[in-house]
Amino acid sequence: MRYTQLGQTDLQVSRICYGAWQAGGDWGGDEQELRDSVARARELGVNFFDTAQAYGWGASERLLGEVLADDLASRRDEIVISTKSGVRAEGSKRLRDASPDFLRAGIEDSLRNLGVDHVDVFYVHWPTPDTTPWEETAAALDAFVREGKTRYLGVSNYSADDMTEFERHRKIDVLQPPYHLFRRDAEQDIFPYCREHRIGTHIYGPMAHGLLTGKFSKHWEFEDGDWRKGHPLFETEAFERNIDAVDALERFASERGSSVAQLAVAWTLHNPAVDTAIVGVRKPDHIEGTAPAAEIDLSEDDLRQIDEIAEGAGAMAMSGPTPEARK
Repeated sequence: MRYTQLGQTDLQVSRICYGAWQAGGDWGGDEQELRDSVARARELGVNFFDTAQAYGWGASERLLGEVLADDLASRRDEIVISTKSGVRAEGSKRLRDASPDFLRAGIEDSLRNLGVDHVDVFYVHWPTPDTTPWEETAAALDAFVREGKTRYLGVSNYSADDMTEFERHRKIDVLQPPYHLFRRDAEQDIFPYCREHRIGTHIYGPMAHGLLTGKFSKHWEFEDGDWRKGHPLFETEAFERNIDAVDALERFASERGSSVAQLAVAWTLHNPAVDTAIVGVRKPDHIEGTAPAAEIDLSEDDLRQIDEIAEGAGAMAMSGPTPEARK
Protein backbone atom coordinates (compact mmCIF):
# COMPACT_ATOMS: atom_id res chain seq x y z
CA MET A 1 0.00 0.00 0.00
CA ARG A 2 1.23 3.48 -0.83
CA TYR A 3 0.54 6.47 1.36
CA THR A 4 0.40 10.19 0.74
CA GLN A 5 -0.20 13.49 2.49
CA LEU A 6 -3.82 14.62 2.17
CA GLY A 7 -3.55 18.12 0.74
CA GLN A 8 -1.86 20.48 3.17
CA THR A 9 -3.08 18.62 6.24
CA ASP A 10 -0.73 16.54 8.36
CA LEU A 11 -2.74 13.39 7.61
CA GLN A 12 -0.80 10.54 6.02
CA VAL A 13 -3.40 8.41 4.27
CA SER A 14 -3.48 5.23 2.22
CA ARG A 15 -4.07 6.09 -1.41
CA ILE A 16 -6.96 3.64 -1.31
CA CYS A 17 -9.69 4.76 1.07
CA TYR A 18 -12.31 2.30 2.30
CA GLY A 19 -15.75 3.64 1.34
CA ALA A 20 -18.45 2.59 3.81
CA TRP A 21 -21.43 3.83 1.78
CA GLN A 22 -22.42 0.22 1.09
CA ALA A 23 -22.70 -0.44 4.83
CA GLY A 24 -25.68 1.92 4.89
CA GLY A 25 -27.87 -0.54 3.00
CA ASP A 26 -28.44 1.20 -0.35
CA TRP A 27 -26.51 -1.54 -2.15
CA GLY A 28 -27.88 -4.62 -0.41
CA GLY A 29 -25.26 -6.98 1.00
CA ASP A 30 -24.51 -9.07 4.10
CA GLU A 31 -23.52 -7.38 7.38
CA GLN A 32 -20.93 -9.98 8.35
CA GLU A 33 -19.27 -9.68 4.96
CA LEU A 34 -19.17 -5.92 5.45
CA ARG A 35 -17.52 -6.36 8.84
CA ASP A 36 -15.01 -8.80 7.42
CA SER A 37 -14.22 -6.40 4.60
CA VAL A 38 -13.31 -3.62 7.05
CA ALA A 39 -10.98 -5.98 8.90
CA ARG A 40 -9.44 -7.15 5.62
CA ALA A 41 -8.84 -3.56 4.55
CA ARG A 42 -6.78 -2.99 7.69
CA GLU A 43 -4.74 -6.13 6.98
CA LEU A 44 -3.99 -4.77 3.51
CA GLY A 45 -2.67 -1.50 4.93
CA VAL A 46 -5.71 0.72 4.43
CA ASN A 47 -5.78 3.38 7.16
CA PHE A 48 -8.35 5.76 5.65
CA PHE A 49 -12.09 5.12 6.09
CA ASP A 50 -14.91 7.29 4.72
CA THR A 51 -18.54 7.26 5.82
CA ALA A 52 -21.47 9.67 6.31
CA GLN A 53 -24.44 10.31 8.54
CA ALA A 54 -26.79 9.63 5.60
CA TYR A 55 -25.35 6.17 4.86
CA GLY A 56 -28.09 4.20 6.55
CA TRP A 57 -28.74 7.11 8.93
CA GLY A 58 -25.91 6.07 11.22
CA ALA A 59 -25.75 2.35 10.34
CA SER A 60 -22.54 2.73 8.33
CA GLU A 61 -20.84 4.78 11.04
CA ARG A 62 -21.83 2.34 13.78
CA LEU A 63 -20.54 -0.67 11.86
CA LEU A 64 -17.26 1.07 11.11
CA GLY A 65 -16.83 2.17 14.72
CA GLU A 66 -17.51 -1.32 16.05
CA VAL A 67 -15.09 -3.12 13.71
CA LEU A 68 -12.33 -0.55 14.20
CA ALA A 69 -12.92 -0.25 17.96
CA ASP A 70 -9.61 -1.84 18.98
CA ASP A 71 -7.58 0.28 16.56
CA LEU A 72 -9.44 3.41 17.58
CA ALA A 73 -8.76 2.69 21.26
CA SER A 74 -5.07 1.84 20.98
CA ARG A 75 -3.85 3.35 17.70
CA ARG A 76 -6.11 6.32 17.08
CA ASP A 77 -3.35 8.34 15.42
CA GLU A 78 -2.91 5.60 12.80
CA ILE A 79 -6.54 5.59 11.68
CA VAL A 80 -8.00 8.39 9.55
CA ILE A 81 -11.78 8.69 9.55
CA SER A 82 -13.86 11.10 7.52
CA THR A 83 -17.61 11.54 7.71
CA LYS A 84 -20.23 13.91 6.37
CA SER A 85 -23.46 15.64 7.34
CA GLY A 86 -25.89 17.71 5.34
CA VAL A 87 -28.49 15.21 4.10
CA ARG A 88 -31.65 14.60 6.11
CA ALA A 89 -34.67 12.38 5.67
CA GLU A 90 -38.17 13.73 5.23
CA GLY A 91 -40.44 10.80 4.65
CA SER A 92 -39.07 8.95 1.64
CA LYS A 93 -37.16 12.00 0.43
CA ARG A 94 -33.58 12.98 1.08
CA LEU A 95 -33.15 16.72 1.48
CA ARG A 96 -29.95 18.72 1.60
CA ASP A 97 -29.44 20.78 4.73
CA ALA A 98 -26.18 22.61 5.47
CA SER A 99 -27.63 24.74 8.27
CA PRO A 100 -25.50 25.15 11.43
CA ASP A 101 -28.05 23.42 13.67
CA PHE A 102 -28.32 20.37 11.43
CA LEU A 103 -24.56 20.12 10.94
CA ARG A 104 -23.98 20.34 14.69
CA ALA A 105 -26.52 17.62 15.37
CA GLY A 106 -24.87 15.62 12.61
CA ILE A 107 -21.35 15.74 13.97
CA GLU A 108 -22.53 14.91 17.49
CA ASP A 109 -24.46 11.90 16.15
CA SER A 110 -21.48 10.81 14.07
CA LEU A 111 -19.09 10.92 17.01
CA ARG A 112 -21.48 8.80 19.08
CA ASN A 113 -22.02 6.34 16.24
CA LEU A 114 -18.29 5.95 15.62
CA GLY A 115 -17.41 5.86 19.32
CA VAL A 116 -14.74 8.56 19.02
CA ASP A 117 -14.20 12.04 20.44
CA HIS A 118 -13.16 13.48 17.06
CA VAL A 119 -13.00 12.66 13.36
CA ASP A 120 -10.13 13.61 11.11
CA VAL A 121 -12.15 15.25 8.35
CA PHE A 122 -15.75 16.40 8.62
CA TYR A 123 -17.50 17.33 5.37
CA VAL A 124 -20.65 19.19 4.51
CA HIS A 125 -22.29 16.77 2.10
CA TRP A 126 -23.77 19.23 -0.42
CA PRO A 127 -23.82 23.00 -0.94
CA THR A 128 -27.13 24.64 -0.07
CA PRO A 129 -26.61 28.39 -0.62
CA ASP A 130 -30.28 28.91 -1.46
CA THR A 131 -31.31 27.96 2.07
CA THR A 132 -28.19 28.59 4.16
CA PRO A 133 -25.70 31.42 3.49
CA TRP A 134 -22.13 30.33 2.80
CA GLU A 135 -20.82 32.15 5.84
CA GLU A 136 -23.14 30.26 8.20
CA THR A 137 -22.06 26.85 6.91
CA ALA A 138 -18.39 27.89 7.00
CA ALA A 139 -18.69 29.25 10.54
CA ALA A 140 -20.32 26.05 11.77
CA LEU A 141 -17.57 23.85 10.34
CA ASP A 142 -14.86 26.16 11.65
CA ALA A 143 -16.39 25.93 15.12
CA PHE A 144 -16.14 22.12 15.02
CA VAL A 145 -12.41 22.42 14.28
CA ARG A 146 -11.87 24.92 17.11
CA GLU A 147 -13.80 22.66 19.51
CA GLY A 148 -11.68 19.63 18.61
CA LYS A 149 -14.55 17.63 17.14
CA THR A 150 -12.77 17.40 13.79
CA ARG A 151 -9.19 18.06 12.84
CA TYR A 152 -9.98 19.38 9.37
CA LEU A 153 -13.02 20.50 7.44
CA GLY A 154 -14.06 19.45 4.00
CA VAL A 155 -16.75 20.01 1.39
CA SER A 156 -18.31 17.40 -0.88
CA ASN A 157 -19.91 17.84 -4.31
CA TYR A 158 -18.84 21.50 -4.51
CA SER A 159 -18.05 23.20 -7.80
CA ALA A 160 -15.13 25.59 -8.20
CA ASP A 161 -17.58 28.50 -7.90
CA ASP A 162 -19.01 26.98 -4.72
CA MET A 163 -15.54 26.69 -3.21
CA THR A 164 -14.73 30.26 -4.17
CA GLU A 165 -17.79 31.49 -2.29
CA PHE A 166 -17.13 29.27 0.73
CA GLU A 167 -13.48 30.33 0.95
CA ARG A 168 -14.47 33.96 1.32
CA HIS A 169 -15.27 32.89 4.88
CA ARG A 170 -13.03 29.93 5.71
CA LYS A 171 -10.21 27.96 4.07
CA ILE A 172 -11.22 24.52 2.79
CA ASP A 173 -8.90 21.67 3.74
CA VAL A 174 -10.27 18.82 1.62
CA LEU A 175 -12.70 18.37 -1.27
CA GLN A 176 -14.58 15.14 -2.03
CA PRO A 177 -15.83 15.19 -5.66
CA PRO A 178 -17.04 12.41 -7.99
CA TYR A 179 -14.46 11.30 -10.55
CA HIS A 180 -14.01 8.29 -12.81
CA LEU A 181 -13.07 7.40 -16.35
CA PHE A 182 -16.61 8.03 -17.61
CA ARG A 183 -17.09 11.22 -15.59
CA ARG A 184 -14.24 13.67 -16.04
CA ASP A 185 -15.83 17.08 -15.57
CA ALA A 186 -13.72 17.65 -12.43
CA GLU A 187 -10.70 18.08 -14.68
CA GLN A 188 -12.11 21.28 -16.16
CA ASP A 189 -12.12 23.60 -13.17
CA ILE A 190 -12.42 21.69 -9.88
CA PHE A 191 -8.99 20.08 -9.94
CA PRO A 192 -7.21 23.24 -11.13
CA TYR A 193 -8.89 25.18 -8.33
CA CYS A 194 -7.83 22.63 -5.73
CA ARG A 195 -4.24 22.61 -6.92
CA GLU A 196 -4.05 26.40 -6.97
CA HIS A 197 -5.60 26.72 -3.52
CA ARG A 198 -3.77 23.72 -2.05
CA ILE A 199 -6.91 21.77 -1.20
CA GLY A 200 -6.63 18.02 -0.70
CA THR A 201 -8.68 15.97 -3.16
CA HIS A 202 -10.36 12.78 -1.97
CA ILE A 203 -12.36 11.49 -4.93
CA TYR A 204 -15.30 9.10 -4.82
CA GLY A 205 -16.85 6.74 -7.36
CA PRO A 206 -13.68 5.69 -9.25
CA MET A 207 -15.45 2.55 -10.52
CA ALA A 208 -18.54 4.34 -11.84
CA HIS A 209 -21.09 2.84 -9.44
CA GLY A 210 -19.58 -0.62 -10.05
CA LEU A 211 -19.59 -0.46 -13.84
CA LEU A 212 -15.80 -0.40 -14.01
CA THR A 213 -15.49 -3.55 -11.92
CA GLY A 214 -16.01 -5.48 -15.13
CA LYS A 215 -18.58 -7.84 -13.64
CA PHE A 216 -21.66 -6.46 -15.41
CA SER A 217 -23.12 -7.55 -18.72
CA LYS A 218 -25.63 -5.66 -20.83
CA HIS A 219 -28.49 -7.62 -19.28
CA TRP A 220 -27.26 -7.77 -15.69
CA GLU A 221 -29.89 -8.26 -12.97
CA PHE A 222 -29.25 -6.30 -9.79
CA GLU A 223 -30.23 -7.67 -6.37
CA ASP A 224 -33.30 -6.45 -4.51
CA GLY A 225 -32.32 -3.58 -2.22
CA ASP A 226 -29.64 -2.34 -4.62
CA TRP A 227 -30.40 1.25 -5.73
CA ARG A 228 -29.21 0.43 -9.25
CA LYS A 229 -32.03 -2.10 -9.81
CA GLY A 230 -34.47 -0.56 -12.28
CA HIS A 231 -32.51 2.69 -12.46
CA PRO A 232 -32.38 4.31 -15.94
CA LEU A 233 -28.64 4.85 -15.54
CA PHE A 234 -28.20 1.08 -15.81
CA GLU A 235 -30.85 0.27 -18.40
CA THR A 236 -30.23 2.67 -21.27
CA GLU A 237 -28.39 2.46 -24.56
CA ALA A 238 -25.64 4.53 -22.96
CA PHE A 239 -25.17 1.77 -20.38
CA GLU A 240 -24.68 -0.75 -23.18
CA ARG A 241 -22.05 1.43 -24.84
CA ASN A 242 -20.27 1.81 -21.54
CA ILE A 243 -20.26 -1.99 -21.16
CA ASP A 244 -18.55 -2.20 -24.57
CA ALA A 245 -15.88 0.20 -23.33
CA VAL A 246 -15.41 -1.77 -20.11
CA ASP A 247 -14.97 -4.99 -22.10
CA ALA A 248 -12.19 -3.36 -24.12
CA LEU A 249 -10.58 -1.91 -21.00
CA GLU A 250 -10.71 -5.34 -19.39
CA ARG A 251 -8.70 -6.81 -22.27
CA PHE A 252 -6.22 -3.95 -22.03
CA ALA A 253 -5.81 -4.46 -18.26
CA SER A 254 -5.45 -8.24 -18.60
CA GLU A 255 -2.57 -7.80 -21.06
CA ARG A 256 -0.78 -5.81 -18.35
CA GLY A 257 -1.46 -8.22 -15.52
CA SER A 258 -4.22 -6.31 -13.73
CA SER A 259 -8.00 -6.22 -13.52
CA VAL A 260 -10.17 -3.53 -15.04
CA ALA A 261 -11.17 -2.43 -11.51
CA GLN A 262 -7.52 -1.95 -10.57
CA LEU A 263 -6.91 -0.09 -13.83
CA ALA A 264 -9.90 2.21 -13.22
CA VAL A 265 -8.74 3.16 -9.72
CA ALA A 266 -5.10 3.53 -10.78
CA TRP A 267 -6.24 5.83 -13.60
CA THR A 268 -7.83 8.23 -11.10
CA LEU A 269 -4.78 8.13 -8.83
CA HIS A 270 -2.50 9.01 -11.72
CA ASN A 271 -4.05 12.48 -11.91
CA PRO A 272 -1.69 14.76 -9.96
CA ALA A 273 -4.65 16.56 -8.41
CA VAL A 274 -5.93 13.37 -6.74
CA ASP A 275 -4.55 12.41 -3.34
CA THR A 276 -6.67 9.36 -2.62
CA ALA A 277 -9.60 7.40 -4.06
CA ILE A 278 -12.57 6.02 -2.15
CA VAL A 279 -13.31 2.43 -3.12
CA GLY A 280 -16.76 1.16 -2.20
CA VAL A 281 -16.64 -2.24 -0.52
CA ARG A 282 -19.26 -4.86 0.39
CA LYS A 283 -17.14 -8.02 0.59
CA PRO A 284 -13.52 -8.81 1.55
CA ASP A 285 -12.65 -9.81 -2.01
CA HIS A 286 -13.74 -6.35 -3.19
CA ILE A 287 -10.98 -4.63 -1.23
CA GLU A 288 -8.54 -7.44 -2.04
CA GLY A 289 -9.25 -6.84 -5.71
CA THR A 290 -8.83 -3.07 -5.68
CA ALA A 291 -6.12 -2.40 -3.07
CA PRO A 292 -3.33 -3.33 -5.55
CA ALA A 293 -4.36 -0.32 -7.66
CA ALA A 294 -2.30 1.86 -5.32
CA GLU A 295 0.85 0.14 -6.63
CA ILE A 296 0.10 0.45 -10.35
CA ASP A 297 2.04 2.97 -12.40
CA LEU A 298 0.59 4.02 -15.75
CA SER A 299 2.73 5.36 -18.56
CA GLU A 300 1.72 8.21 -20.82
CA ASP A 301 1.18 5.65 -23.56
CA ASP A 302 -1.09 3.63 -21.26
CA LEU A 303 -3.15 6.73 -20.52
CA ARG A 304 -3.41 7.58 -24.22
CA GLN A 305 -4.64 4.08 -25.06
CA ILE A 306 -7.16 4.11 -22.21
CA ASP A 307 -8.60 7.37 -23.53
CA GLU A 308 -8.77 5.95 -27.05
CA ILE A 309 -10.61 2.85 -25.84
CA ALA A 310 -13.21 4.86 -23.96
CA GLU A 311 -13.75 7.27 -26.84
CA GLY A 312 -13.68 4.59 -29.53
CA ALA A 313 -16.31 2.49 -27.80
CA GLY A 314 -18.58 5.50 -27.55
CA ALA A 315 -18.54 5.48 -23.76
CA MET A 316 -20.79 8.19 -22.40
CA ALA A 317 -20.41 10.29 -19.30
CA MET A 318 -22.22 8.94 -16.27
CA SER A 319 -23.51 11.63 -13.98
CA GLY A 320 -27.11 11.91 -12.99
CA PRO A 321 -28.68 10.78 -9.72
CA THR A 322 -27.21 8.48 -7.10
CA PRO A 323 -28.70 7.43 -3.76
CA GLU A 324 -27.14 10.28 -1.82
CA ALA A 325 -28.15 12.79 -4.48
CA ARG A 326 -31.90 12.14 -4.24
CA LYS A 327 -33.96 15.18 -3.33
